[in-house]
Amino acid sequence: MLELYWGCLIFGVIFATVTILFGDLLDSHLDGFFHVFPLEHLEWLQPMVIIGGITIFGGMGLTLTRYTELAFSWVILFSLFTAILLSMLIYFLYIKPMRNCENSVGFFIRDLIGRTGEVTVPIPVSGYGEVLIKIGAGNTNQIAANYDNAELFVGTQVIVIDVRENVLYVSNCTEQNKGGVS
Repeated sequence: MLELYWGCLIFGVIFATVTILFGDLLDSHLDGFFHVFPLEHLEWLQPMVIIGGITIFGGMGLTLTRYTELAFSWVILFSLFTAILLSMLIYFLYIKPMRNCENSVGFFIRDLIGRTGEVTVPIPVSGYGEVLIKIGAGNTNQIAANYDNAELFVGTQVIVIDVRENVLYVSNCTEQNKGGVS
């Protein structure tokens, strides 16, 4: 069993070293590779948490085997418990707070769907205007067209319904509320 513990510990140390030395290089070469797996709902499933847990399991297994008289099954149980506990602490005390404090002016235009904004350049029935939308700590002006084929005037509060060819299709917020849409 010592081989398993050593393997986990060495794997974690090598992974950490490679990540520190070549992390940005690997990230740029594998750009988008890991984004094809839809794991947004499993936010805690981060490499740092998983690899950290494996490394902790290996280190704890080695320590308990070498310095205690515990039975084989208790060593595995305590090692797993410690790995899970410390992985949770890594996630909740480091990864989640760091993710929440990330600020960026970059955004995907499709992220604007469902956001509200204000018309800054009138949007004619069959033409384009401009809307101002608050995003993050700043604002963005975007080209917009009317989703409902009705003219929208400056100052009108709108909601983004769709994005096609980098044009926001917006609808009047007050008309949406009158229609009973919630």
